[in-house]
Amino acid sequence: MPSANAVAKVPIEAGSEPEKRLRNRAATEQAILAAAKRLLAEEGFQNFGINAVARGAGCDKQLIYRYYGGLDGLVEAIGADLGSWVRDRIPDDNGGMFLLTYGDLMERLTLLFLDALRGDPLMRRIVAWEVSENTEQVRRLSEARSKALAGWIDRMRGSLAPPKGIDAVAVNALIFAAVQHLVLSAAVSGQCAGLALKTAKDWEKAAVALKRIVRGVYG
Repeated sequence: MPSANAVAKVPIEAGSEPEKRLRNRAATEQAILAAAKRLLAEEGFQNFGINAVARGAGCDKQLIYRYYGGLDGLVEAIGADLGSWVRDRIPDDNGGMFLLTYGDLMERLTLLFLDALRGDPLMRRIVAWEVSENTEQVRRLSEARSKALAGWIDRMRGSLAPPKGIDAVAVNALIFAAVQHLVLSAAVSGQCAGLALKTAKDWEKAAVALKRIVRGVYG
């Protein structure tokens, strides 16, 4: 028979409540970020507000202030997330392709960027804003994307270098601009300067042309 001093021992999971709160906070932060990105992609900055984001995330708007400090902090978080976008959509590997030259590297990046941009409505919005809106919010998002792409090149290039006499920064800017314009034109009209951009075959033709341009410059 148990003594009077015996205390029933109930198993307690150490730290379970704090861990649960942390998990719930992380889930709420992700829901807010996803709702903000979705709202930006669909409505743009014109209707981008705390109340709209809170409705989209299904949470109290005070949590947006608590976790992100308001709209500016939320924009900063979206900008930081663009680095993840590049890592997710443009992986740090050669994709089975032998990257023997700088031209190999830029061919792979060009085609990956084309596919990634076609598949992401928010990124298309950001690209469109870059040439139509000169606001601090747009500049922050644009700089984050550009920095992430430049980081990809730096990580992947190793000892690879462009041919002597080639201004790679200028050439790459024009290649990226061509990709962006093709994707934006396709979203608006399904074509660009007479080139149809509706079917998989159309996009294959565009990809072949981009590869030829890259090879024409970099060999």
